[in-house]
Amino acid sequence: MRLAILGAVLLLLGGIALVTGILPPADALAVADRVWPILLFAVAITVVAELASEAGVFSAVAERTARAARGRAWVLWLFVVLIAVVSTAFLSLDTTAVLLTPVVVLVAREHGLPPLPFALTTVWLANTASLVLPVSNLTNLLSLHVLGFTDPYRFFALLLVPSVIAIVVPCLLLVALFRRDLTARFTPQQAAPPSDPVLFWLSAGVLVALLPLLVTGIPVWIPSSIAAIVLAVAFAVRRREVVRFSLVPWQLVVFASGLFLVVETGHSLGMTAVLAQVAGSGTDLLSLLRLSFSGMAGANVVNNLPAYLALEPVTGEPVRVAALLIGVNVGSLITPWASLATLLWHSRLNALGVEIRWSRYILLGLLAAPLTVALATVALALAS
Repeated sequence: MRLAILGAVLLLLGGIALVTGILPPADALAVADRVWPILLFAVAITVVAELASEAGVFSAVAERTARAARGRAWVLWLFVVLIAVVSTAFLSLDTTAVLLTPVVVLVAREHGLPPLPFALTTVWLANTASLVLPVSNLTNLLSLHVLGFTDPYRFFALLLVPSVIAIVVPCLLLVALFRRDLTARFTPQQAAPPSDPVLFWLSAGVLVALLPLLVTGIPVWIPSSIAAIVLAVAFAVRRREVVRFSLVPWQLVVFASGLFLVVETGHSLGMTAVLAQVAGSGTDLLSLLRLSFSGMAGANVVNNLPAYLALEPVTGEPVRVAALLIGVNVGSLITPWASLATLLWHSRLNALGVEIRWSRYILLGLLAAPLTVALATVALALAS
């Protein structure tokens, strides 16, 4: 609800700017035309992921990987890494943080393993693995406007090497931090059958069909919306109580809409010139590091989405857009509010009774974020 209140305030401020002429109507319409497909995708993919979770798809995958690990915690952890990367890449960072986290926490508990290494893995990879594809993060979808890409493979190629670094480095740090926990053994448990096999297999089939469609170049809101409608109809027939308004991430839509208007107003007031002095220009290594660390600082001071929107006009070259994405995506590991996914992740942990102090989270983030952003930016410069 706090997010919705903040979004309403931002919408009010944007409306005032529009009425008073500070924000030209043409600019507001241009922003609306740019962002509605992105917000529609965010809504649709959230509904798909929530209903697939209700059908037991994520739980089944986690339980079967636990059996495949054959009692070795480190193998189970590697499976969690793989699932988190795939989930983030195709279904977005919020899906990984919100839906995968409780699944892996419960699987770890059922097998007598400490849940924190697995929970921290999901939230770190939710942010750092969100460089892989355009659909992985709203910032990536926004960047396509500047990059001029309609082919998701061009985006993938641009950020392939930094993405690998952004995934591997946090994983190595997690191994170093939790090496004793990850060498433990456990007794695999029998997987429980799905409560409704029809919904389970339909949801699994929809996901399998949807994932490749998200990288075909078709506007992603189209296949995701169709998938959401198919699952909503199926659940309305078989489990009507699940189909409720709360499935729709309306708070995110209100917040993002207000945010877009306010940031565009800032650009109208000359914010771009000020940020250009901070973020610099150029495509050499030092210039790219300056931009990516500006993005990381902005994300951890305010949030990754406004940080990207504010700095986007000072990018220009595709390699600079990539550097900014590294900063705002990979660098969002320090403060709780750096990404919405982190706040949602923490609320899920609280509901499960898993405690991690924000002070500890921030200290670990101060270790992981600057190192990962720096190495990923260096990799980008070398690969360009």
